[in-house]
Amino acid sequence: MWQSGITSHDTQTRPGATGPLVDPFGRTIRYLRVSVTDRCDFRCQYCMAEHMTFLPRQELLTLEELDRLCTAFIRRGVRKLRLTGGEPLVRRDIIGLFQSLGRHLTTGALDELTLTTNGSQLARFADDLARAGVRRVNVSLDTLEAERFRQVTRWGRLAPVLEGIFAARDAGLAVKINTVALRGVNDDETDRLADWCAEHGFDLTFIETMPLGDVDVTRAEQYLSLAEVRAHLARRRTLIDLPLSTGGPARYVRVAETGQTIGFITPMSHNFCESCNRVRVTCTGMLYMCLGQEDRLDLRAPLRASASDDLLDAAITAAIAAKPHGHDFRIGSGIAPAVPRHMSVTGG
Repeated sequence: MWQSGITSHDTQTRPGATGPLVDPFGRTIRYLRVSVTDRCDFRCQYCMAEHMTFLPRQELLTLEELDRLCTAFIRRGVRKLRLTGGEPLVRRDIIGLFQSLGRHLTTGALDELTLTTNGSQLARFADDLARAGVRRVNVSLDTLEAERFRQVTRWGRLAPVLEGIFAARDAGLAVKINTVALRGVNDDETDRLADWCAEHGFDLTFIETMPLGDVDVTRAEQYLSLAEVRAHLARRRTLIDLPLSTGGPARYVRVAETGQTIGFITPMSHNFCESCNRVRVTCTGMLYMCLGQEDRLDLRAPLRASASDDLLDAAITAAIAAKPHGHDFRIGSGIAPAVPRHMSVTGG
């Protein structure tokens, strides 16, 4: 298993890296999402084509490089780090990266280390994640119907995912369920999902489908505004708006009857860019300043050009200075995806 100790790159003060990362619109970058692999053991309809061509493994950053890159961002004020994919837990020796990055929790430089997962491998790794310092996980779950789950994910099975979710809970991890709302697919399950999450103590976030990459379904037909979902849930629940922020784009309500928290991520019906405090790095070291734009900067080249982090720090600074104000998502008949890359490239 790969292991890494604290290195010279953990030094807190470096030339050219002396302050927080602030974009041109005054937003301070505190949240980094890192895709550790573009590979996944599912092929969810809204995320990927069924027959994907993945990156050659030699193009991926090594785990040591991912550690160094994350550390550079933490040194500049990132307080929340989320590892994503693809499916992050299919990356070989990924627990070693969690263990190494956990040192930043110990020093107080990082507030939270977490991940988004499809849950297929959680039963194997939940205890290891908890020992590494992970305190909560987001699990993608769009349906509680086994056959429907197979259809949405194409290759997935529901039972191992449910086993993984409960293994995470038993390991002491807080679990949040992420559900992409899809008209004609799972729009009849919103009540059931909310009730199931309340029963088991899971928070729940609904997400509107986003026009990223060409997939084998028509997004215009599947798009469901979360205003409709919220209105439906409110028919038999009292929803109280919360001024809660976890550093992400969700708007939250509390269900008065159960005390559970439900979030709504609305990239289509309600743009959330004004408070964006996050950037994304792919498994090849490409820094995307906005999920819905193609603005990007290669961090792999400066990372590999020198053992010093000076070039890397300068590249990060330049990238944040070019962060756009927001995305321009549109879904409709005949409208091409906002960007050609699939969701799995940048991890959502």
